[in-house]
Amino acid sequence: MTPPAKSSADHPLAAPRRAITHKGPLDWRLLLTWLTEDKLLSLKDAETVAQRFAAGQSAQHPLVRIAGLGLTRFDTGGVLELEPLTEWLALRVGLPYLRIDPLKVDVARVAEVMSINYAERRKALPVQFGLTDITIATSEPLDVAWVDEILTHTKKTIKLVVASPLDLQRYRTEFYTLAKSVKDANKKTGDSVVHNFEQLVELGKSNRQLDANDQGIIQVVDWLWQYAFDQRASDIHLEPRREMGAIRFRIDGVLHTVYQVPLSVMQAMTARIKLLGRMDVVEKRRPLDGRIKTRNPGGDEVEMRLSTMPTAFGEKMVMRIFDPDNTVKSFEALGFAPSETQVWEQLVGRPHGIILVTGPTGSGKTTTLYSTLKRVATDEVNVCTIEDPIEMIEASFNQTQVQPAIDLGFAEGVRALMRQDPDIIMVGEIRDLETAEMAIQSSLTGHLVFSTLHTNDAASAITRLTDLGVASYLISATVIGVLAQRLVRTLCPVCKQIDTELNPDTLLEAIKPWRLTGKIQPYKPVGCLDCRMTGFKGRVGLYELLPVSEAIRGAMHPVVDMPKLRRTAAKDGLRPLRLSGVMKVAEGVTTLDEVLRNTPQWEN
Repeated sequence: MTPPAKSSADHPLAAPRRAITHKGPLDWRLLLTWLTEDKLLSLKDAETVAQRFAAGQSAQHPLVRIAGLGLTRFDTGGVLELEPLTEWLALRVGLPYLRIDPLKVDVARVAEVMSINYAERRKALPVQFGLTDITIATSEPLDVAWVDEILTHTKKTIKLVVASPLDLQRYRTEFYTLAKSVKDANKKTGDSVVHNFEQLVELGKSNRQLDANDQGIIQVVDWLWQYAFDQRASDIHLEPRREMGAIRFRIDGVLHTVYQVPLSVMQAMTARIKLLGRMDVVEKRRPLDGRIKTRNPGGDEVEMRLSTMPTAFGEKMVMRIFDPDNTVKSFEALGFAPSETQVWEQLVGRPHGIILVTGPTGSGKTTTLYSTLKRVATDEVNVCTIEDPIEMIEASFNQTQVQPAIDLGFAEGVRALMRQDPDIIMVGEIRDLETAEMAIQSSLTGHLVFSTLHTNDAASAITRLTDLGVASYLISATVIGVLAQRLVRTLCPVCKQIDTELNPDTLLEAIKPWRLTGKIQPYKPVGCLDCRMTGFKGRVGLYELLPVSEAIRGAMHPVVDMPKLRRTAAKDGLRPLRLSGVMKVAEGVTTLDEVLRNTPQWEN
């Protein structure tokens, strides 16, 4: 926030500041006077605005009207935008400023304080609910005669904060519409609730179906998806609990509770989503998978992978969101260093061989593979994949879903793909010896094969293949590169501050026996409105790239010698995950705690 000038007395053209005597809705004339007093607007610009506004009436809030003109700030020379204007107004009237975070508002309780008609008339919205007090956001801080009415109604202390008029208008509509939809849906579905697993099995056997097509349920599900897209969620969790159902979003790897609904409503929501995902709505006794394609607020297609699981209090559903903007990225956007990008492009440009991407679940392997395949999938090549499940439909690939029920596993899929004249094959995961042997056979017959493994680092992928039973001479003959990766949260660019307490020796200790050259400038998280006071916004990849050179092949044959392989990789310039992370710390991208928490210790 940019604070206004402490005093306006030194402005030669500004009127002296007076005590606020105005009561009622804000008037643009009063705001223009205050803006010139506080040096946010020149008198010349104020006169121009006054002439323009005097020519006609408008239903817009005066702050919105002023911000819409794109005026130049008199004090800093920047653009006079709505958010800084709202902060300035809050300071001017002596009230706290609040930027509404919808994830922090208990939407279900908003209607308990005031009706939507009352909220619209008073330009207000309840946003925080304490045991003895309620915080209400308003865009009319001088028109507060109604506060006594709410005080009498709620029997709680009322705290006022100033919020953006546009945010109030948007969230007022969203919150009250959602609360009404949930209320209507709860009336339609009734109070029939599944309380334990035994009843859940009986419900599945009875073929009883909930009303998934009720208009209230449709509206709640639509809101849920649009809201998740708007909040950059990667996963949506619908979790039945003993008393209520919890809706949670995973944002930047961390789960946030968004809303709580009655269990009957959550059951109907789950049924609605299963219906759209072409899943068996009646079957609640066993896990099910499905997928849905919809559109985000920008109109772009978004795919969601659905998964259900029976729990003690009902059917839990998780929706994994695959936004094309986040799933297919450039190597630079993924977090590759320039040197890593160059080596990776050389590897994926090879005509044949096996390239492995390793890491735990949720480390970004799918994003890396899709981004890479998208890069190499030209009109001249045939790219085929066998996946379990297909994460995202991509028009430039020929994608096949594993079907265990009909004996179509990874090995059978690769065997079938070999007869489809492929150039590049992607195997979702190498889980057993048969799949590994088929991948090796594909590589030996002149194909480029991509696949994934769950290992801690790049070198361990070689050991994993030997553990599966693959001969070392076949590994050395076919594997051309291994990429291990992790995801770490990135510092919020708005509020991060230089960390003067972090000793550079701590960073050097974390990356022994390597030495980091250049200036180290670590930052620390602070927390602001843009990052929901977490200090982090977004995630970036850390990579450990192991191209298999002739020297490394020598450590694989006749037997795999892991200590020798690691030493050889280090001599060849391998940058381990922890070192990659410390480089990001030195660049001010993330924190040392994030790196140490998400990367393994290097083994010599």
